[in-house]
Amino acid sequence: MRAMTIKDIAQQAGVSVTTVSNVIHGATNHVSPATVEKINKIITQNNYVPNMSARALVNKNSRIVGVINREIGTPGARLVEDPFLSMMIRSIERELRARGYFMMMGTVATVQELNSLFNNWNMCGMIFLSMFDDDFFTQIVKSKIPSVCIDSYVEDKQVLNVGIEDRKGGYLATKHLIEKGHKNIAFVSPEIFDRGVIHERYMGYVQALEEAGLSVKKENLITIQTMEDGNKAGHMLASRRDLTSAFATADLLAAGILTGLSEEGLHVPEDFSLIGFDDIFVSSITVPPLTAVKQDMQQKGFTAVDVLIDTIEGKTVPHSTILPVSLVERQSVAKLN
Repeated sequence: MRAMTIKDIAQQAGVSVTTVSNVIHGATNHVSPATVEKINKIITQNNYVPNMSARALVNKNSRIVGVINREIGTPGARLVEDPFLSMMIRSIERELRARGYFMMMGTVATVQELNSLFNNWNMCGMIFLSMFDDDFFTQIVKSKIPSVCIDSYVEDKQVLNVGIEDRKGGYLATKHLIEKGHKNIAFVSPEIFDRGVIHERYMGYVQALEEAGLSVKKENLITIQTMEDGNKAGHMLASRRDLTSAFATADLLAAGILTGLSEEGLHVPEDFSLIGFDDIFVSSITVPPLTAVKQDMQQKGFTAVDVLIDTIEGKTVPHSTILPVSLVERQSVAKLN
């Protein structure tokens, strides 16, 4: 008995082969629910199993997109545990599925691991969650695989970029503190890499201080190793009686600082003011709720998928897409007299 083909399904359903293919791959945005149900019923009744490997060879498109987190510093990078990353990954997977693609997710720490990924997986595209100008990035360019870097400031026309207004975010946070009467403001962040996200947020911090005629003090730059060190940073800030406020470059970091300050007997915002960055759900449930720079993590994920798939499918897309940020005021900043 001859195996059923997509053409057979299309004839039975009274639709085009393209429509059947879209349903098989989950790209049903422009297919009516009734048609989807009819096609799926035919597929189930005939035990049809699509040969994805064969289709990949014919189309030269495996429809597998690698979502790669680059591990930097301390082993065990948080790919799922971090609510910021997990929210963005969920949006990436959802959009890939809607476009008829599949997601392979993983973490790599070395160029050797990256090359192994290239050699063992037939990926039609890649989305990288962090990237800097080094050998790692060079290998991505050499691979010739269509790629999108999220939150990267490395310039190369062969690699697409989706990011946010990081410098503006740092500026908005610092300016808000200044407008509330704060003059000695700490900048708390992980290590600052040249041409990286944290560097851009720091430059926004510097810009706001300089515009206000305030000096940028080296001792006000507080560097942590991991996000879990936020608690330690809170204790450190509590010991600095000259400081009245801090801008933390992530909400998880700010939440840790809140705990550390509390353990030292300081209250936010009565004794110390604090602003975070990202506006994840944690910001609204801390005590007090955090003022934060807001970015749209879901939109960032959707956009990264759309520009990548459009590139794979031969469409013209902008090399760089920058999404806006804004300041969400809550209750963690006090106005000084």
